[in-house]
Amino acid sequence: MDWSKEKVHSIVEKQRVLFKSGKTLDIKFRKEQLKKLKAMIIKNQKAMEEALHQDLNRAPLEAYMCDIGAVISELNETLHCLSKWARPERHFSGFACFPSVTTKVYKMPYGVSLIVSPFNFPFLLSLGVLVAAISGGNTAVIKASSKSKYCTELMQKMISETFPEDYVTVIDGGHDVADWCLEERFDKIFYTGSPKVGVHVMECAAKNLTPVALELGGENGNWCIVRKDADIKDAARKIAFFKICNSGQICININQVAVASEIADEFVKELKAAMIKQIGEDAVNNPEYAKLIARSAYDWCAKEADEYRDRIVFGGFGNPETQKYNPTIIYPVNIDEKICNHELFSPLLPVVKFNDSEIDSLLNTIANREHGLALYLFTKDMKWAKKVMRSQQYGGGCVNEVCIHLLVKGVPFNGTGHSGMGAYHGEWGFREFTHPSTVLFGKTKCNLPLREHPFDDKKGKLMHKFIK
Repeated sequence: MDWSKEKVHSIVEKQRVLFKSGKTLDIKFRKEQLKKLKAMIIKNQKAMEEALHQDLNRAPLEAYMCDIGAVISELNETLHCLSKWARPERHFSGFACFPSVTTKVYKMPYGVSLIVSPFNFPFLLSLGVLVAAISGGNTAVIKASSKSKYCTELMQKMISETFPEDYVTVIDGGHDVADWCLEERFDKIFYTGSPKVGVHVMECAAKNLTPVALELGGENGNWCIVRKDADIKDAARKIAFFKICNSGQICININQVAVASEIADEFVKELKAAMIKQIGEDAVNNPEYAKLIARSAYDWCAKEADEYRDRIVFGGFGNPETQKYNPTIIYPVNIDEKICNHELFSPLLPVVKFNDSEIDSLLNTIANREHGLALYLFTKDMKWAKKVMRSQQYGGGCVNEVCIHLLVKGVPFNGTGHSGMGAYHGEWGFREFTHPSTVLFGKTKCNLPLREHPFDDKKGKLMHKFIK
């Protein structure tokens, strides 16, 4: 569809009219819409898998595991728990409010929400957030990525066939269309993407004091630390899997791995073996291996790899026509080099050596950079691991695992600082798209006049004593 500023404004205003009608406040209505969304996804599963293959060359299993099934799982949890989450909280007002002893906290929707989603998980990071928006009682405009062309076109078709545009609408287009959306007065904005664009989103939202949730990759990327006591083969296997997945285009993926110098050579050997076992020595010609989203992304990846050509120990080649670049290990890399100071979002993996006895120095360096969205540790020392996880600043993470903290029910997914703000998944998503409203229910009988003028000496003393 050809979008204009006026068309975007018209949709936002239509959604505002629907929201003000009160229709979305009803929990039964919200559940009905969530069931429609689930039925839509199940019905279009094959088409979604095909669109993911066209945009990212995703294998069907990876497509279902990372995008489609993840949304269905989110829907199942929300449908099961929504009535409980939305129930008003009842509180005792306290003796200071006597005789008005009942206070309730209502979970109120914001209103018309804007969801700006990226290309790397086009369904999960659009429809998964939509689950939270609907559960909270909001309407939604989804500004989907123009990079994932086939997924965005399919999502537009599915949503338009399932929901009226005054309730949920998918908008495509480039940065100009995104800016038209950001110029509108939304009641809530949820953006997933880069910190640089996150700053722009916040600047636009600030003009209307619109509350914003940001899920960002982090300016300096996510760290993985492998101590000398780690199970090297296990760590290599899991890290290889994660770096191969979606060709590294994952916001919580490992940007660089710091390995104790005592085991670094052996780790790199095991990492190469794990990559070969999982995807082959030539992943570029493996039909299961995902491609980079655009030629520009491929060129950027290839250019950066060429800068470290003398230290590439695995991979280092690709095919610009298919936009596939082989998983590439760069070793050794100094922690202060450029490649370790920005988010890669590619299959490149720098390996940094450190002396295990100087782990505190490594952690201080990481802590002094922008906070990552994820942190991964491999070690047998659980006491140390717990201390690190309690003291570092990051979104979420794993000890002796990668990425699967995302699959745990009832816990938030979020970042901090340059990796974002706000949280979602399950009840945390419901909370993100609602605001608490406190209401005290007053009594008309037995109200003592202690708070009222005049404050004569006798009454004033009694009032002072009562308040204390």
